[in-house]
Amino acid sequence: MTDHIPRGDRSAPCDELFKALSDATRRALLEYLVREGEQSVHALTAISGVSQPMVSRHLGKLKRASLVTARRSGRETYYTARAKGLAPVVQWMAVYGALWSQRFTALEDLGGY
Repeated sequence: MTDHIPRGDRSAPCDELFKALSDATRRALLEYLVREGEQSVHALTAISGVSQPMVSRHLGKLKRASLVTARRSGRETYYTARAKGLAPVVQWMAVYGALWSQRFTALEDLGGY
């Protein structure tokens, strides 16, 4: 297949977000930070059920996707959820949500569903 679907500039920020959110452990860490506020890597390791190096890798991916921020205090790193980081996905979903809503309405009008 030689056809190529062009990627719009708007999809690039979403790519990192979707990759970051594709993992259940990363979603759980992010949800915990949203709910509980700033947490140390040690605290997140204790509640996550995975090793500290793995927690740090997950947090690194969340940070690259702009979903969390980190600050150092002595030997400890603290992470905070960054709600604005989800803005590109929310905007993307709004565009496609409206498109699919219109298509479903058109289908209902055609078939009486």
